[in-house]
Amino acid sequence: MMPAARESLLDAAFTALARRPWPAVRMVDVAASAGVSRQTLYNEFGSKEGLARALVRREADAYLAGVERALAASADPCDRLTATAEWTAAAARDNALVRALLTGCWSERLPAPALAAAPSSSTVPAQRRADGPLPTPGDLVRLVRDRAVTVLGGPAAGQADGSALTRSCEMVVRLALSCVAAPPDEGGIADLVRDALPRQLA
Repeated sequence: MMPAARESLLDAAFTALARRPWPAVRMVDVAASAGVSRQTLYNEFGSKEGLARALVRREADAYLAGVERALAASADPCDRLTATAEWTAAAARDNALVRALLTGCWSERLPAPALAAAPSSSTVPAQRRADGPLPTPGDLVRLVRDRAVTVLGGPAAGQADGSALTRSCEMVVRLALSCVAAPPDEGGIADLVRDALPRQLA
C-alpha cells in the first residue's frame, strides 16, 4: 500500500475516534471512510490492535516533529524552550492521544495498546515500526530533553548528564507537563519558563 493510502486510513481512524469511543470504532467503517476494502485495512495493520498501535505511533511522531519545529523557531535559548513548552501544552490540549502519551492516563474512550513491543509478522516497514515499543511518558520526557540539550548546547552537551543545561531542559519539559494537568492563565507558560530558567538561559 502507498504511504498516502496508509495515512488516509490513519486519518479515518483518528476522525472515527473523535466521534466515538475506540471500542465502538469498527474496522469496516474506517475502511469505508478511507475508500478501501476491510481486507485492505487488515492487510495493512493486521488487526484493530495493529491499527491502534500505528495511530498512537503516528501521533507520538507528530508531537516530536512539533518539538523539532519549536526548537528551531528562534535563536534565543529561552524562546526555544518556551516554544517547546507551549507546543507540548497545546498538543496535549488538542489531541487526546498525545495527552495520554505524555501523562500515561488512557481513558476508556481511547485505544490503549500495550507499550511493550508486539509480535509482528508484518511485511509493511511502517507497521513493523508501530509494532515496536511505544514511548512511555518518561521516554518522551527524555527524548524532548535530550533533543533540546543537543540543539542548545551542541552534540557534546548531551553527554553531560548532570549538567545545568540538561537539568534546565528537563525542568522545562516537566513544567510543560504540569501545564497539561493544570493549565495556567493565558500567556502563563512563557512567564513560568522564564521564571524557572537560570539567568544565563533566560
